[in-house]
Amino acid sequence: MTLQLFWFLVVGVLFVGYFVLDGFDFGVGMSLRVVGHTDTERRQVINSIGPVWDMNETWVIVAGACLFAAFPEWYSTLFSGAYLALFLILLALIFRGVSFEYRHQGKGAKWTNMFDWFITIGSAVPALLWGVAVANIINGMPILAMQPGVSQDGFTSATGGHVFTGSLLTLLLNGNGYALLGGLTTLLLFWLHGAQYLALKTDGVVRERATRLAKPLGGVTLVVAAAFLLWTVLAHFSVLVLLCCVIAAVCLIASILFNLSGRDGWAFASTALTVVFAVLGLWLTLATSHVVNGTLTPMVLPSTLDPVGENSLTLMGASSSHATLVFMTWVVCIALPIVLAYQAWTYWVFRGRVAHRQIADAATSAH
Repeated sequence: MTLQLFWFLVVGVLFVGYFVLDGFDFGVGMSLRVVGHTDTERRQVINSIGPVWDMNETWVIVAGACLFAAFPEWYSTLFSGAYLALFLILLALIFRGVSFEYRHQGKGAKWTNMFDWFITIGSAVPALLWGVAVANIINGMPILAMQPGVSQDGFTSATGGHVFTGSLLTLLLNGNGYALLGGLTTLLLFWLHGAQYLALKTDGVVRERATRLAKPLGGVTLVVAAAFLLWTVLAHFSVLVLLCCVIAAVCLIASILFNLSGRDGWAFASTALTVVFAVLGLWLTLATSHVVNGTLTPMVLPSTLDPVGENSLTLMGASSSHATLVFMTWVVCIALPIVLAYQAWTYWVFRGRVAHRQIADAATSAH
């Protein structure tokens, strides 16, 4: 079971990295029209993530690939069950990526304004739906274990496995509002994370507006996130989950205080740590909160129809063969340090602030 646990943690770390990195991209996109009032200011906002946003998105691709290879049953059940929600996320990411490239084509104010809205909406939709998806994984989904060709409760599967029996509305309303609260939490937290990033990476009026935006956002995020994490701890209690949630809450409070004192770097680092420990705490609920026949059993996708029975997916039942996991372990041990080093170098190269004067001068030269 050692390799299964190792890859469970690897997939978790990859999703943590994605939420931290693409999380502030989402926040920057949602802040675009709030902190940028002119085209030059909005160019400054977009240029703050210009060198890194596409690199940040690759984390979710790698996480999905590792989930597919290490836990194919988990991947197939989750992605087929949440197909429409994931399709909406993908569609939003496509619109956002296209907008980054096309808004500056200079075809008039209406053209630019349209793509600015695409960036804002294309950032808000994934920020909301990723939280809904994570909350559904934690709280469980209505899935049935099927035998090949055997009908059950109106569902038939040609290949067996697990079948999702709900709809998009089921995902949104899961847990009597738990999933929607999770989505609202990630939306607000990513927005705050992006505002702190803009305060760190820009100057002039954009920085001032981002700093001001982070103040009310911090208070609202603290209330909503506290409610969601408290609900999670009460429903899926374990010492590790409680510890992670407490650390996340402390980091969020620290971020608010650092913002009030004008310490941009520390404020951004604190929101990043908030995301890290919040997502880590949620991930650990799967491994620490399910007991079957007196034994702690990692449950990667509980079924709301039968939380500890055959309808739920356990870590061992969802994993690939031992040989596959061994091969993947060698690959990740060699490749991951190289990827992390390259990404760290990229952030170091583009570590400076994006100055308003530089954007204005570049626009003048272009004309």
